Amino acid sequence: MESMSSELREVILNSFCNVKEAIDNLYEWNKDLTDVNSLLSSSSGMQTLAADCMMIQVIGEEIKKIDQKTNGELLGLRPEIPWKNVKSMRDRISHGYFDINTDYVWDVIKNDLDPLSDAVSFFILFLSK
Repeated sequence: MESMSSELREVILNSFCNVKEAIDNLYEWNKDLTDVNSLLSSSSGMQTLAADCMMIQVIGEEIKKIDQKTNGELLGLRPEIPWKNVKSMRDRISHGYFDINTDYVWDVIKNDLDPLSDAVSFFILFLSK
């Protein structure tokens, strides 16, 4: 990764910052919700679900771009993250339309954001050096 140009480094860093912002939005929007039914039982919950799905799409798209621009070399520095799943979640939401598994979205929000956020923070520090 030392051969990465400063311009590419800046683009990748910006992408990770976008991902971090999307993760922070997911935390904020869902902090007071207790279960998946909180998303499904009201109009505001459904709006939150739609916004959550949009942020998950943004995360997946940014990770795809990062992986493409770094020829698959950078994300491997954090192998504990299932990067393929992060990218495919974007595809499932983008093309699933009305077949989105709300339980799966809820599980991602409640159980997968912490390790992803840690990895993204690692990359932001790594690229800021």
